[in-house]
Amino acid sequence: MKTILTTLFLISTLTSFSQSDKIIGEYFLELGNGKHQIEYRLNIYSDGTFVFHSYTNNQNGIPPIVHKYGKGTWKLNGEVVSFFTSKENDLDEKYTLNFSDSKARFVTKPSRDKTDRIIKTRLKFFESEIFWIKGLDIFKT
Repeated sequence: MKTILTTLFLISTLTSFSQSDKIIGEYFLELGNGKHQIEYRLNIYSDGTFVFHSYTNNQNGIPPIVHKYGKGTWKLNGEVVSFFTSKENDLDEKYTLNFSDSKARFVTKPSRDKTDRIIKTRLKFFESEIFWIKGLDIFKT
C-alpha cells in the first residue's frame, strides 16, 4: 500500500512540474496602427518570478510614449496562473504596476486534440485590479 501511495505522489509531483515548465517563457502582444501602438511583454521565469512591460506610443498623447513596468511572483494551480506583487519588494519608482489579485488562464491546444486547428499558446487574464489587463490575451513567443 505504501508503494502505491508513494508512486501516485511521485507521478502527481512530476505532472505538476511539467505543467509549470510549459508556462515558462516570453509572452508578447502588439496592437495598433501607425499613429497608436501598444506592446505588452510578459516574461515568466522558472524561479517563480515574472516581469511585465507595457509600451504605448500615441502620437496624439501627452506624453506620446509611455512605459509601465510590473514584477512579482506567480503560482500555477491547474490551468490558472495567479500573480502576486509585494509592496515592499516589487514596487518602486520604475515598477509601479501592482499585479496582486491578477489571474490568467493558461490556454494551449489539448494533447488529445488531433485536429489540424491551430490554438496559439497564451495567457488570458480574467481577473485583475489593473483595468486594462482584465480580458487581455497575450501570446507565447
